Amino acid sequence: MKATIVTIGDEILIGQIVDTNSGYIAKALDKIGVQTTEMLSISDDKNHILDTFASLQDKVDLVIITGGLGPTKDDITKKTFCDYFEDVFVRNQEVEDHIVALFTKLNFIPTQINKDQALLPSKALVLKNNYGTAAGMWMKKGKTVFVSMPGVPYEMKGIVNEELIPKIISEYKRPYIVHKTILTYGQGESMVAERIENWENNLPEYIKLAYLPSPGRVRLRLTARGENEEVLQKAIQENIQSLTTIIGDIIVGFDEDETIEVIIGRLLRQQGKTIATAESCTGGKIAQVLTSVAGASNYFRGSVVSYATDTKISVLGVSAQTIEKYTVVSAAVASEMALGIQKLMKADYAIATTGNAGPSKGDADAEVGTVFIALATPEAVFVSEFNFGQPRDKVIDRTTNKALEILQKEILKNPLN
Repeated sequence: MKATIVTIGDEILIGQIVDTNSGYIAKALDKIGVQTTEMLSISDDKNHILDTFASLQDKVDLVIITGGLGPTKDDITKKTFCDYFEDVFVRNQEVEDHIVALFTKLNFIPTQINKDQALLPSKALVLKNNYGTAAGMWMKKGKTVFVSMPGVPYEMKGIVNEELIPKIISEYKRPYIVHKTILTYGQGESMVAERIENWENNLPEYIKLAYLPSPGRVRLRLTARGENEEVLQKAIQENIQSLTTIIGDIIVGFDEDETIEVIIGRLLRQQGKTIATAESCTGGKIAQVLTSVAGASNYFRGSVVSYATDTKISVLGVSAQTIEKYTVVSAAVASEMALGIQKLMKADYAIATTGNAGPSKGDADAEVGTVFIALATPEAVFVSEFNFGQPRDKVIDRTTNKALEILQKEILKNPLN
C-alpha cells in the first residue's frame, strides 16, 4: 500500500516555516505498513493544487494533504478539494457545534467566518478535529483516497492518531513492515560499510539496509517487508545477532529511542552515579543532550559553560599558570576543568571540553578544529586530543558525540553496584 504526502502553503516554500508534518505522518503510516513513496510541498494556488491531485490520481492508494483549511481567504484547500470532487458544500452541524463549544470554553463568541468552517463537501467523510476548528476530510476518487487535514501540527497529530490511522487499519489490508535501528559510535560510514560488507551482501532480499550517518556516529536501519510478521521479526533478530559478532565493539544501542544519552542515563541510574560538564568549545551542547532525557535530574548534577578564559579560572579553579604555560586549548587545561567541575558539582563523573571550533582562533594558537576532551572519574582523569576539522557546527557535534562515547565506555568498565 502506497501513499503520497502533500503539504500546501507558500510559507513552507519560502522557508518561513519548516515542514514537520510530513515526517510525522510518514512515521505513523510506516508503523501500520503503509509505504510513503513521495513527499511534495506545493503553493497556495488553485491550479497547482488541482494539477497535483490529478497527477496522483490512481497512482497511489492514499494522498495525505495538510494545510490551507483555515478560515481566511488565503486558505483555499477546502474549496479546491470540493471543486476537484465536483461537489458542493453543506453545513455539518456536529462540526459547527464543536466550533461553538471551543470558543465558548475560551469565553469568546465565534464569528460567522469561524462557524463557516463547518461547511464541508457533501461527499466527505469527516475526520474529527478535537483540538481545533478545521475538520479533516476523507474522500475517494477512482482508486485513490484523498485525505485533507489542517496544517497546525498539534491538530494534525490529533486527527492522524485518533481518526486517520484507525480508519486506514479498518479499510485496508496492509503488509507488515518491521524496522530495527542499530546505533554505532566512533567509526565513519565507509569504515562501517567495509567491515560489514559480506554480512550486508548475504541479507535476504526482503530485508533492506540503510546507512544514516551523522558526525561521529552511524545508524544502521534494517527494514523487512512481508506478509508474515513472525518470520520478519525472527529474520531481523537473527541478522542483528550476526552483525553484533562483527561490529559489537562500536554498537551502543538499538532503535530510534535508544540513543547514547538514553543509554548513559540508564547506566548512571543503575550504578547510582552522577555526571557534570564543563564546556568551552561545545557551548553547553553536551549538557543539553544529556538533559534532553526525561528523568535526567536523577543523575545530572549541573554544568558550567566556561567560554571565557577568566571564567575557567574564577569558577572552575583552573590555574592561571597552567593556562599561561599550555594555553587554554590544551590537555592540561581540559584536565583541570574536569576536576574543577567534578569538585564544584560533587559529581562522580565529569566531562570537560576545550578547543578551537573556528572559524578563527581564540585565546590560543591551536589549529582550528583541535579539541581536548577530559573525563574525570572517581579514580582518575583522562584526556584525549582530536582534530575534527571544519566547519564549526561539525566540530561541536563531533566533540559532543565523542565525549558521550568516551563517557559510556568508561561507565561500562565499572560493575553495577
